[in-house]
Amino acid sequence: MLPQFGFSELLFLVIIALIILGPKDLSLTMRKIGQFVARGRSMANEFRAAFDDIARQAELDDLRKEIEDLKRDNAVTQAVDDLKSVEKDINDSVMREERAMKEELNKPEAPAPEPPAPAEAASSEVEEPSAKPEDKAAS
Repeated sequence: MLPQFGFSELLFLVIIALIILGPKDLSLTMRKIGQFVARGRSMANEFRAAFDDIARQAELDDLRKEIEDLKRDNAVTQAVDDLKSVEKDINDSVMREERAMKEELNKPEAPAPEPPAPAEAASSEVEEPSAKPEDKAAS
């Protein structure tokens, strides 16, 4: 803590400085002391500003690291990616089915199978008589 000076102490110091230095050199000395104090204050402010910048930079680095960790470990992002891949798979299968259905619709229809022709019926009758002569031989 800095010592506290009252008006009487400062007046006493000014009178002693006036006696020791004289009126001519007192103004130059006070100017030099003021410049010295100003330099000291500016150096202290620069040091404080540099220290604050270092502290801010450290905080920013911590924040950047936390943001990167959140980006990497973000469950929502992972879930969205999983949903996108499932959506793509579903869309692909739907498109394949749609193409297959279009191909079936575009195919010319095959003629319907016709009922057995009379020639086929005649051939079945022909086989029966061949079976009958055997029966005739047995009788």
